[in-house]
Amino acid sequence: MWFVSGCKHPSFALPWRSLLAYLVALNLLCPGSAKLRVVALNLPVTATVGQDVVLHCHLSPCKDARSLDIRWIRHQSSGFVHHYQNGEDLAQMEEYKGRTELLRDGLSDGNLDLHITAVRSSDSSSYICAVQDDGDYAEAMVNLEVSGQWLGLHFHVLLGLCVPPRPLSFLILMSISGELKDMSL
Repeated sequence: MWFVSGCKHPSFALPWRSLLAYLVALNLLCPGSAKLRVVALNLPVTATVGQDVVLHCHLSPCKDARSLDIRWIRHQSSGFVHHYQNGEDLAQMEEYKGRTELLRDGLSDGNLDLHITAVRSSDSSSYICAVQDDGDYAEAMVNLEVSGQWLGLHFHVLLGLCVPPRPLSFLILMSISGELKDMSL
């Protein structure tokens, strides 16, 4: 049986060398595997008014994010929900002051999770997690859906009998009332 090694056979020498040069050039021009990517789930995060919530996001491939510029931005807004750079929290939008925290425990593993305390109905929005590292920039979007919370429910039950009376026949009327608690103040 005759076996031809691709590198030693003269008919393969030129194509392999050309292909190798092409792949090296492609890797230098488009280093796709080394680029920074930010990943978030496509599922919305749901919360009730007043709850705490965590918006999850992470780097891929995993990379220590402690020295990166990390920005959480509310979609279609000009200010920062949270801005972290080189270990420090920077200026942010007034309505988020004191309510957000970048969870630093996971930064060394590439986690960019944002904790928001006491969510408000006005917090329902899409949030962009943006990361910059030297010349690389990447972002991902996380959706937060906040629903109201019902408090002070009152039940009123009225019991009535059917006329003409029939055995075991009666009518129940029930009304429920309450108010929606919104902690967005």
